[in-house]
Amino acid sequence: MTKDTMKFCCEWTDTYGGEANYSWVRRGEFTAPANATRRMLLSRARRELGLDGLRLRVTGDYGDMIEARPSRMACVLFVTPVYA
Repeated sequence: MTKDTMKFCCEWTDTYGGEANYSWVRRGEFTAPANATRRMLLSRARRELGLDGLRLRVTGDYGDMIEARPSRMACVLFVTPVYA
């Protein structure tokens, strides 16, 4: 990892009542440029978790975390930077 890249963590889990439930979870990590766009981060997270082709709607961008959900599925994707 170079100075111009960052490491990100992604989590794909189920929801219950609209909230993340974590009865099952798939986790992954990937690197991206430090100035990566939200679209690029979601694309790399989907690729890392094997969710290519799944359309997601961003439901929250909290500065250090992106939350995205597919339609008609009780699941949620979180993308967060890894600070270490």
